[in-house]
Amino acid sequence: QVQLVESGGGLVQAGGSLRLSCAASGRTFSDYAVGWFRQAPGKEREFGAAISGSGGTTYYADFVKGRFTISRDNAKNTVYLQMNSLKPEDTAVYYCAAKLGRVRTSAPEYDYWGQGTQVTVAS
Repeated sequence: QVQLVESGGGLVQAGGSLRLSCAASGRTFSDYAVGWFRQAPGKEREFGAAISGSGGTTYYADFVKGRFTISRDNAKNTVYLQMNSLKPEDTAVYYCAAKLGRVRTSAPEYDYWGQGTQVTVAS
């Protein structure tokens, strides 16, 4: 069992930056791949970025490449999402999710989810 808590969301101007954190409880956090997903009002949840348990493999959605960076510190049981050059269309609730084994980009493959953190980008 893994419990996830996101933090770091907020209101930022377009072009600004935020760093989201996903803190996990439980043992052997390095066994879990972690993904960041987002959901805007009226839209389906979409994949943003994911990282393998070791941190050696990362995946990004096309719309975040070059702007967002996912990383993890297994000693702190935490995964980060550094978001730069934010756009109003990045406004959404951001969720982190975890799964045992290989990193994936599909939300249904993730077993554990946080409660989400709101990111609002003003134009």
